[in-house]
Amino acid sequence: MNISGKKILIIGGAGFIGSHVVEALLKTDVERIVIYDNFARGKLEYIEEHLKDERCSFYPNGGDVREIDILNDAMNGMDGVFHLAAMWLLHCKDYPRTAFDVNIQGTFNVLEACVKNNIERLVYSSSASVYGDAVEVPMTEEHPFNNKNFYGASKIAGEAMCRATFDRYGLDYVGLRYMNVYGAHQDQTAAYTGVVPIMLNKIDANESPVINGDGTQAYDFISVQDVARCNVLAMQSDATDEFYNVGSGVQTSIKELCDLILDLKQSELTVTYKPYSAEDARRMVQNRIGCPKKANSDLGFEYKDSLKEGLVSLITWRENNKDKF
Repeated sequence: MNISGKKILIIGGAGFIGSHVVEALLKTDVERIVIYDNFARGKLEYIEEHLKDERCSFYPNGGDVREIDILNDAMNGMDGVFHLAAMWLLHCKDYPRTAFDVNIQGTFNVLEACVKNNIERLVYSSSASVYGDAVEVPMTEEHPFNNKNFYGASKIAGEAMCRATFDRYGLDYVGLRYMNVYGAHQDQTAAYTGVVPIMLNKIDANESPVINGDGTQAYDFISVQDVARCNVLAMQSDATDEFYNVGSGVQTSIKELCDLILDLKQSELTVTYKPYSAEDARRMVQNRIGCPKKANSDLGFEYKDSLKEGLVSLITWRENNKDKF
């Protein structure tokens, strides 16, 4: 879709990834951006600078995907929609009923509203969690769905509903399966934060970072700035009814990640290794690296930030925002 002069609704636009999508869109010539968010995970401070641009506004009457009439009103007159609102992995583990209401029913509400409001194009945020643990590395988009948790199940359901809505109503969409995303605006101190902030918090408190297991478990880390850029490319592309890995394709073990962070922080702390609990040993994904070829060929996406560059950017942001978390 040619986004020049278009009106775009960003559902979850005050959140970790969503706020960066807003920033990336403001570098284009879209006519209008409306942010729709209930602040369950997003924060106003993440979008305050963006709202100074006259093209950008916050939908004033709420922003929950469970509120169908409000969602429909917000979508009225829009051309494109980014759907990034979701409960995160560990939230879904602890609150599976709410996860269903938000991630599954909420996504159905978004799809239904897109059809009702004749939305030209939807970009749906899925996750590499749909794959579960790797059967093959790197994982292509044809990798089987081996997910075993509620979060991944909700994303599989969302993907299936996108495909069904396309088949039934012709809704033009693209789905993005994010690998391990890190960067500014990610929860830094909450109970449900990610591995990178947890390590940085430990080091900043002068405590040894803790690695569960032996540290050989490996993942595909991608900066949030690259993810946001991929979202914009997906909205602009001609691809439809397709899902894409969003990652670097670079394999990094947790030990390598920790060693790099310790080096960047110029810390002499040593790593503490902790055996997995029986539950964690059963459910933890040990190996997940995505193949980036399809996103490169169809969307023109190629990651720019090396892990070192992305971590330097995150560390700088944390140092400049210590009073905010």
